[in-house]
Formats: sequence, structure tokens, C-alpha cells
Amino acid sequence: MVVVNAEAAYLAPMNPEASIDAVLAELVEEFDLLGDWEGRIEYVIELGKDLAPLPEADRTDANKVPGCAAQVWLAVHREGDRLHFLADSDSALSKGNIALLLRLYSGRTPAEILTFDARAALDRLGLPSALTRQRANGLNAMVGRIREAALASAERQ
Repeated sequence: MVVVNAEAAYLAPMNPEASIDAVLAELVEEFDLLGDWEGRIEYVIELGKDLAPLPEADRTDANKVPGCAAQVWLAVHREGDRLHFLADSDSALSKGNIALLLRLYSGRTPAEILTFDARAALDRLGLPSALTRQRANGLNAMVGRIREAALASAERQ
């Protein structure tokens, strides 16, 4: 497999003004360029390498995502009506998976998060079928934690 200008795709910045559907469309386009599942997994791992470091204060048991094969921490911070997520993992693939989810979800309102069909989005990317069952369950657990944070935030409004 040959990927031309892969670095540009790996480092493509998220447009904070773009809708969640527009970000998904960008990801679908990037994934389509990569072709097979091996290329997609490599891309996801590269996304994780660009994830901002998680502050030690957020590396708590309360922020751990249960149900993941690896240790995954997900912290949520509210700014105005938007939720911002910070995350890390001790696994390159899990770190990539959470980086992909943050690209979709971070900086969104609780309503945007709760109305977005994550399962359909991930299926469009072909990601669950490229993962082992345990990794796919972990990815679903990460989405679940993000949705829980959005629901809790929406209830407090």
C-alpha cells in the first residue's frame, strides 16, 4: 500500500467551527484514502501520537474508562455551554481511538453529543470491524463515557 502525503492527513487540524457531521465527513475522506484496515489502524495510532498530554491531576481512578483492554483516562471540562475532553491511554491503539473520538466530540455542546449517532459514524469509518471484539468494546465504552458526561452536563443546565 502507498499513501501519498500521509503526514498531512495525520496532522490535519480539527476545524472548531465545523459541525460534528462535517468533521465526520473529513474523517471518512481520510479513512477512504487509506484503504485497507491495516492502513486505518496505523492512521488511528498516528492520531494518538498527536494527542495533547493529560495533566497528572486528571489521571485519576474516577476518570478511568471501565471496559477497555488498556488503561484509558477521560477527563471532561466545561467551558460555557461546551464540553472539552482530555484523554490518555497506556496503549497506542486505545490512545488513537480516543484521539479520534475527541476530534469528533471535544468542544461540542451536550445536545450535539447526545444527538450524534456514534455507532453509525464509527461504522462509516469501518473502525469496529478492524478491531478485535475487546478493542471494539473498549471503543464503545469510551463513547459511553463521553455520552454520560454530556447527559450529566445537560441535566445540570
